[in-house]
This record gives sequence, C-alpha cells and structure tokens, in this order.
Amino acid sequence: MYKTIFKRIFDLLISLIVFIFILPIFILIILIIKIDSKGPAFFMQKRIGKDKITFNILKFRSMRMDAPKDSPTHLLKDPNLYITKVGNFLRRSSLDELPQLINIIKGDMSIVGPRPALWNQYDLIKERDKYNANNVRPGLTGLAQIKGRDELSIEIKSKYDGEYVKDITFINDIKIIVKTFLKVISSDGVKEGESNNE
Repeated sequence: MYKTIFKRIFDLLISLIVFIFILPIFILIILIIKIDSKGPAFFMQKRIGKDKITFNILKFRSMRMDAPKDSPTHLLKDPNLYITKVGNFLRRSSLDELPQLINIIKGDMSIVGPRPALWNQYDLIKERDKYNANNVRPGLTGLAQIKGRDELSIEIKSKYDGEYVKDITFINDIKIIVKTFLKVISSDGVKEGESNNE
C-alpha cells in the first residue's frame, strides 16, 4: 500500500514543507547564479520517468550556456571547462538538485527512487529494465546514491536500483533520506568528468 497512495502523499507533503522552508535560500541561489554568469537560473533536461515516459527535470544551472545539453557529465573530457564558479559549489553541495522539489510536487518524481536517467543513456535504461527499475517514479535520491553515487558502474548502480524496487517501504525511504543527508554534508561519492555516470 505504501508504494502507491501513501508514498505519493508522503512525497507531496514533505516536498511542499521543505520548499516553503527553503524558499529564501532558493531565491538567493537564483540571484547568485544570475550575477555569476549569463543565462537563466534554471536548467531543464529531458529525463526518463516512470514507465520510461520522458519529463523535463529542473536543476539550478551550474554550467555555462555553451555546455553540451544532452551529454552525461562522464562523457565530457574536462567538465571544469563548462562548470561556473557558483556551479562548482552547487554541484559539490548538491544544491543544484533543489528545483527537483517542483518535479516531485508535480508528480514527475519521488523523494526516493532510482535517479532519473538522461533520455539518451540507453545503456543505463536497458540495464534498469532487467530489474524493473524503470517502472517506478525516479527519485531525488536513491539506494545507489548512498551506496556510492558517482563512483558506481552502471551495472552495479542498476542492481541497487532493482534492490530498492523490490523493497519499497516507508522505513527504507526514511533510512535512505537520512543517509543521503549525511552523504551530502560530506560530499561523499561526488565526482566530475569521465567517472561520473549521471
């Protein structure tokens, strides 16, 4: 029962509360991005959602406007050429992900679930099919994120996604949220460049 109605209610309530609470920080980040570099404060990118239906994910823009839009960071030889000064901090602290609260409120995403793959990450999408990990709402965080995040290969990451799908419970979601918070504070598992799989 939790993985259907109650999970959605949980996502909606928590996301709304957090969004209202951090709204001043949200606005401040928008202003800092606009001052730091030319371009919009937000970045939209096509991602794979529940049942492989695409949606536009929202992030705070962390790269210059001339950065490749539909290329995973791990395919960029030197992502530092494109990442802005403010963007580097936003990515390290995971603050660039905050706008995804809006995706969660809209119903595109969940708080916990497999991280949404880029529409053209065919290898990741195919691997997740083995574990039915494309059949649930993607998450702001997930089991793979607390197990290694960017350091994991696509195969191992997909296995963790499948492990989560098999056991979606309120307790597990709470555990993942708490462990994610600890990971974010320490920037554990964050990598840029060819080792980054997202």
